Amino acid sequence: MTSDPSSRPQAGSADLGDPQTILARAGQRATAKGLNYFGDVTPAEAWALHQAGAATLIDVRTQAEWAYVGHIEAVPLVQWRAYGAEQPNPDFLAQLGQHAATKQPVMFLCRSGVRSQSAASVATAAGYAQAMNILEGFEGDLDERKQRGSKGGWRAAGLPWVQS
Repeated sequence: MTSDPSSRPQAGSADLGDPQTILARAGQRATAKGLNYFGDVTPAEAWALHQAGAATLIDVRTQAEWAYVGHIEAVPLVQWRAYGAEQPNPDFLAQLGQHAATKQPVMFLCRSGVRSQSAASVATAAGYAQAMNILEGFEGDLDERKQRGSKGGWRAAGLPWVQS
């Protein structure tokens, strides 16, 4: 799931706006796309909301992805689906509740922005009024060499991350 990089504000850009502006933009995207959750944010918008303390960021990738591909420091991991599992994590909502209250905005990050859509939908159904998907995910889409990490996503946006 990508968006045109030239049409979105970049990390550190004054064009991102304040948290309320970013949240409004996320909601507008949801309305335009007919989403069943609050909205979509770009990686740069997610970082700005996280830095401002305006939304909780949750990584929903697998433990293996988190450890070997990289992760954002101090961001909790609540696996949407364990590595090799065919079904979503049955304890997802309980584990999410340990990190985010239903009344606060919450943003979900996965590899490419697909599992995080599912997480946002389930969270919304469970009462999280402002559940958001982070577009493009941590690694973005496949590039012409069929590799991730350079075409969209958290890492390609130059946002902070570490590797175990």
